[in-house]
Amino acid sequence: MMKPVFLIGYMGCGKTTLGEVLARQMGLRFIDLDGFIEARQGMTIIKIFDEMGENRFRELEVDALEEVAAISDVIVSCGGGTPCHGDNMAIMNAAGITVWLTTSPERITARLLLPEQKCKRPKINTLPPDEVLPLVERELRDRALFYSQSRLQFDSTDIETAEATERTARRLAAILKQEN
Repeated sequence: MMKPVFLIGYMGCGKTTLGEVLARQMGLRFIDLDGFIEARQGMTIIKIFDEMGENRFRELEVDALEEVAAISDVIVSCGGGTPCHGDNMAIMNAAGITVWLTTSPERITARLLLPEQKCKRPKINTLPPDEVLPLVERELRDRALFYSQSRLQFDSTDIETAEATERTARRLAAILKQEN
């Protein structure tokens, strides 16, 4: 039995992309925390933000986090802001292994500006493209204090193709097997 693994980091760093492949390779369940919240609420994260506000979303997020923290044999992809609110880092570190996925602000911005990504991100879906990189850089600086509390830091730059994602997931799986 393996403790839960929490993938944290800024939006667009690859938590879901890498997490799905990692879970499949390791024979574990994959949970996207935002998807988990959406399923429970019957609405998208954008709609939750619009109708209930960020504070209510953060309350729902803590409830969901505490619920998935009690599950073993799972890879959990957390929202980019999850570690930065309340005692979320303490909850994750107490329950399992936290992994901060890192890549450059420029790579994150390029991923976020893909049309299929930009439309589902409440924070950037209305921003002009030239304002995304400054936002990413500022928020990465602001969030580093929280992200740096993770047990592991892992470079998620090389996940641009399916083959590269498979390779990167194998590297992370080997590290996680040593940690658990």
